[in-house]
Amino acid sequence: MDMFHFGIVGALLPALILLSSSRPCRADSNANTGLQCSGADNSTTENEFQTNLKNLLDTLVLKGPVSDGFYKTETGKKANKVYGLVQCRGDMSAGNCANCTKDATAEALSKCPKSKEVSVWFTWCFLRYSNDSFFGIMEQGSVAITNDTDFDDPYAISKGLFFMGGLASTAPNQPRMFQTAVLDVGQSGKRYGVAQCSLDISRGDCGVCLDAQLASFRTTIGNKRWWETYGPSCFMWYHDYQFYFNISMPASEGSRRASSYGRVSIGVTIAMLALLVVV
Repeated sequence: MDMFHFGIVGALLPALILLSSSRPCRADSNANTGLQCSGADNSTTENEFQTNLKNLLDTLVLKGPVSDGFYKTETGKKANKVYGLVQCRGDMSAGNCANCTKDATAEALSKCPKSKEVSVWFTWCFLRYSNDSFFGIMEQGSVAITNDTDFDDPYAISKGLFFMGGLASTAPNQPRMFQTAVLDVGQSGKRYGVAQCSLDISRGDCGVCLDAQLASFRTTIGNKRWWETYGPSCFMWYHDYQFYFNISMPASEGSRRASSYGRVSIGVTIAMLALLVVV
């Protein structure tokens, strides 16, 4: 059964909705993994705000895929100003990035039509916009996704977190703060990892963000055969098959649950199962 673990550190976050999805066992697919909306604000119906938001989203859809998968911009003035960014996973083609950005934009407008602050997570991209500038501010609120019944063997477990810790240390130094890696665990085969940070934060903050995810979810993900973490500033993936696409990236050796860290009001839906948690 697909489940989610939450853990938020830092500032108070708006409501977060996480959606489960089925995914092929040996191929990566673009699952919708989460949606975060601020409370409804009737001022969003004002023509100027709506015009600015449309221009912002159109620009992100147009520029993100042809800007190495990352683009940030702002539109409008004063109270109706909107800030936004899109970040595609570093192995995405321009076409996949464009499709994901379009899907994320449609999801944001459909599920959060009156929100001024929206974040949408897909497996292949992350979209965020707000009426307040967030560029360059590292945020550690995250969700971890694993499968309760999919446990790894002891030998792989002993190496998996150390392996991903190595990625957390080296990814910030990569040109796009994105890195893939492969771990050979002998008879159990190989494990594949990816770490990535949003390109609006510093390299130092990237390392802090990835380390915080591993520390916060250590007991949740430690014995799992696969897991993923998603946040506003950094992301990690760990699987027993090569889920990422073959691109020129440095490599090194070394069923779905969710968690979060800090203070947050969270709404979770998993195939019509609703759970409200207030930390």
